[in-house]
Amino acid sequence: MGSHSRSSAARGVGVRSAVMTASATKRPIGCARRRVVYSALAILSAVSFAPFVWLVMTSLKPEAETFSRVWPTRLVLDHYAQGLTHFPFLLYLRNTTILCTANVVGAVASSSLVAYGLARIPWRGRGVLFALLLSTMMLPAQVTMVPLFAVFRWLGWIDTLLPLTVPAFLGNAFFIFLLRQFFLTIPAELSDAARLDGCSEFDIFRRVIVPLALPALATVGLFVFLATWNDFMGPLIYLYDDRKFPLSLGLAMFTSQYGSFWGQLMAVSTVMTAPILVLFFLTQRTFIQGITMTGLKG
Repeated sequence: MGSHSRSSAARGVGVRSAVMTASATKRPIGCARRRVVYSALAILSAVSFAPFVWLVMTSLKPEAETFSRVWPTRLVLDHYAQGLTHFPFLLYLRNTTILCTANVVGAVASSSLVAYGLARIPWRGRGVLFALLLSTMMLPAQVTMVPLFAVFRWLGWIDTLLPLTVPAFLGNAFFIFLLRQFFLTIPAELSDAARLDGCSEFDIFRRVIVPLALPALATVGLFVFLATWNDFMGPLIYLYDDRKFPLSLGLAMFTSQYGSFWGQLMAVSTVMTAPILVLFFLTQRTFIQGITMTGLKG
């Protein structure tokens, strides 16, 4: 009996030593793999951020050092003062703010309402209509560009901000899909409990679903804001009066007139790009949470 217990103990010690040896050999491999991954991510991040660094540095260089040096010998802030006075920056900023605000409010409100109807309210033909909605995402924007222009011209909306704002209040297929998938992850028992308390469907949407879906709604709002801020083709097609131009179109006009003044051009481009970076860094946690929490249920 004693010899059997000693042999069992010896086998146990051998197993433990083998496990410790295996874990000790795996630990350096795992650390090395993480170092490689982190190094690759750092290199890719540096490559992605390099154009913005060059943009800012060029806006601070003297004109003679635009292409001859990477880092300026002295900082020049006159490019910002001169660049922002050569075109009505505040007017274009106001127009851009109006467009961004209207599009964010319209897209979030309309897409969330449609997504709620497709996700939380059972009715006949819901699946077919949702499939038809998704099929519209396959249409290139170039296909609908001419028909939309004809419709807006018939309505008398050309050279106004209406063609750039009103479509946002009619929903967007991608945002409807994104919000529908998120709404499906919310337990149905919460809606049932609200119905027992006498809430209507709109009250359930407003008091139950919207507070729980704030990350997804913020993600949609961020997508719309970025798309509207950077939109160039829409204002180019529908706007003729330069007093109604947004920053994207105003910057293009500035480039055509002052393209040889690289310092001023980069200064204006930096001012236009900086709010996007600041907004992303401030909302990246909400943005990532909204993407990761959007389930694939359905």
